Amino acid sequence: MMSETLKLYIDGQWVGSDDNDKITVINPATERPVSTLYKATKKNLEDAVSSAEQAFKSWSRLSGGKRGKILRKASELLSERHDEIAKNLTLEQGKPLGEAKGEVHAAIQSFVWASEQATNINNINYPAVSEIYSQHTVFEPVGVVAAFTPWNFPAMLPARKIANALAAGCCIIIKPAEETPATTIALAQALHDAGLPAGVLNMVFGDPAQISEHLINAKSVRLVTLTGSTAIGKLLARMAADTLTPCILELGGHAPVLVFDDVDVAHAAKMLASFKFRNAGQVCVSPSRFFIHKNIAEKFNEHFLDYASNLIVGDGIDAETEMGPLAHERRLNDIDSLVSDAINKGANCILGGKRTNRDGYFYQPTILTDVPDDAEMMQSEIFGPIAVLSTFDDTDDVISRANNVSYGLASYLFTASEDTIDYVKPRLEAGLVSINITTPILENVPFGGVKESGYGLEGGEMGLHTFLNSKLIHKARP
Repeated sequence: MMSETLKLYIDGQWVGSDDNDKITVINPATERPVSTLYKATKKNLEDAVSSAEQAFKSWSRLSGGKRGKILRKASELLSERHDEIAKNLTLEQGKPLGEAKGEVHAAIQSFVWASEQATNINNINYPAVSEIYSQHTVFEPVGVVAAFTPWNFPAMLPARKIANALAAGCCIIIKPAEETPATTIALAQALHDAGLPAGVLNMVFGDPAQISEHLINAKSVRLVTLTGSTAIGKLLARMAADTLTPCILELGGHAPVLVFDDVDVAHAAKMLASFKFRNAGQVCVSPSRFFIHKNIAEKFNEHFLDYASNLIVGDGIDAETEMGPLAHERRLNDIDSLVSDAINKGANCILGGKRTNRDGYFYQPTILTDVPDDAEMMQSEIFGPIAVLSTFDDTDDVISRANNVSYGLASYLFTASEDTIDYVKPRLEAGLVSINITTPILENVPFGGVKESGYGLEGGEMGLHTFLNSKLIHKARP
């Protein structure tokens, strides 16, 4: 891990001095410092905005081929540095090294995909309906983008925002999470080394409220993109409303899982338990509310419990670790509060339910049953290693229970019946319905939520177009 203080990236330079306050970055597995990080001053933020505004004049006019070449080169450099980045990710965030390596690979693939798409942004020509004029639509980059990303996926989430913005011809100012700076700094370093012009990417850390207020109120910022909590999404959306700046908001989730009685029970239970405890449950699309058909509930719960109780919890750097710590002490306290509230209201804890007796922000894999509807965790995003198991026997009733939260990001359906799939799929209120599978969403498809899980899309061609304005050209014929 870097021993020097990590710097901001502004106008093509690594920036930080005695004028900047500092943040201590903590390893969540040991509670020991791993680095320090400069906090942006008001002057730093002003410089970031002005440099992005200036760089946009030329970057937006650069050919897609040249933009794509830089993105491709950055992906190659990231591949060469893959193992070092993954190690730093684990030291900062806590997830097992194998998960960190997979995430870094996903970040690299975002740059590869975007490098190809940079040359595939095509105009739309409309059929001639008149002899006196022609019509076509051109797509142009929206301008300077303000981006905000969380700590749970500090390589993949910033990579998707940065890569798509640059492919579209935008400049971007990104504020990643202060808990995991080295991981995202590695993306900026790769782009810098790949020849990205100064000002096209700026990366700042510091006081979240100060940074968001400054960036969103900047006249040259034309788009805001956030992956984060619903509470923060509402706050940024209110700020952006004053200038009618559009937003892409991928916010919280509370994903239901509907498991019908025609599945391979052992296989479904193992697959879902593995996915539930990935990244210690700190995943916006993590399944949290499990509805198991009463005919298979006892058998499913046994398999699920067996898998969870045998998870090896420890420092993500250790090769045998299967689940690491929570990312910071705030999350540990929040999880402890949710579990205590549920148990005090009558929930049955059949596994875990406590912090582990060791250094680090570790919480035991936890399974609860009989959680009452008035427990806070039934309506609030859990974002931790807690699975709530319950039963059902009526399809319409379980659909209603699945939808009975303010979130609508992801949902999961396990059944062998195509008729059940056809009936349930359109009735689940979520941006994702994942059927008989839990694999991650790749960079080539659009994804976003409904209800209080946000709006707008990122990923795929549709997501790329959120970084573009459409302009209708209505032209008289000669």
